[in-house]
Amino acid sequence: MRVFVTGASGWIGSALVPELLGAGHQVVGLARSDASAAAVEKLGAEVLRGGLDDLETLKTGAANADGVVHLAFGHDFSRMEAAIRTDAAAVDAMAAVLAGKPLIAASGTPSVPGRAATEADDPAGFGPVAGRMDNARAVVKTAENGVRASVVRLPRSVHGEGDAHGLIARLIAAGREKGIAAYVGDGTARWPAVHVLDAAHLFHLALEHAPAGSVLHAVGDEGVAIRDVAEVAGRRLGLPVTSVEADELGFLGAILAIDQPASSTTTQELLGWQPTHPGLLDDLEKGYYG
Repeated sequence: MRVFVTGASGWIGSALVPELLGAGHQVVGLARSDASAAAVEKLGAEVLRGGLDDLETLKTGAANADGVVHLAFGHDFSRMEAAIRTDAAAVDAMAAVLAGKPLIAASGTPSVPGRAATEADDPAGFGPVAGRMDNARAVVKTAENGVRASVVRLPRSVHGEGDAHGLIARLIAAGREKGIAAYVGDGTARWPAVHVLDAAHLFHLALEHAPAGSVLHAVGDEGVAIRDVAEVAGRRLGLPVTSVEADELGFLGAILAIDQPASSTTTQELLGWQPTHPGLLDDLEKGYYG
C-alpha cells in the first residue's frame, strides 16, 4: 500500500513511518520545511513538499496514495481557531479524492463526568475542543461518501523517549521553572496516556483493518492521577511536590484540573490492538522527562 502521511516528521509520525515501512508499505510524507523534509527522508519515506493550507498538494498526495493517515495539526494555542479551520479544509480536500480508500485521522479522547470515556461517547465540548471534535465528526461522516474513514482519539499524554513538546513535558518544564513538581488541587484528576509506539501501531492497524466510520481510542493507561505524575517527577528531579491553583499553570492548569480517564476496550476488541510498551509512570521513572 502507498500511504500518504501528514505530520510524518512529528512525534507520532516519526514512530508510524518506520512501522509502515517495516510492514512493506510505501510512505510519502508531507513536509512544509527543509528540516521536516530532511527528517522524513531520514526515516526512509518519500517527501511531498507542502503544508496543510496547500489544498491542491494535499489532493495530489491523497489521490496518488492507497490511503491517508492525517496526523498534522497546528498547535499554536494563540491561533487555534485558524488551525481548526485549516484542518477542516485539509480533511475536505483529501476526502474528496479518497472514495474506496482509508482516511485515518487523529483526534483526542473526550472527557465524560464521572466515568471513563468510551469510543461511543460524543460530547459537545467547548471552545477549541469543540472545533476539533467537529472536524473529527466530519472525518467519520466521509464514510457516507465511500471513504473508509476512521478517527483515532489520542489521550492527553502520548509519551516515550524523546518527547519534548507533549503536555507532560510542558508540565515538568513549567514545574522546574517554579522549582516544584506541580499538581492542581488534590491531584486526583486522572489523565489517560499511551506510549508513542503503541499509538503508532494502532494507526497502522486502523489503516489496514478499521471498518468505515470507526472511532478508536489509543489508550494504554486508562487514567493516571496527576499527583502520581508529580510525585515521580519530584523524586527524579529532587523537587518538592506541591499543589498549585490551576491559573498558576495557564492553559495547562485548566486541563490538569479535569478528571478525564478514557477506555480502549472496544478498540482492543475490534482490532486486536494491545498496548505492550511501558506506561506513563514507568517512562517517568526512566528519566525520559529530566
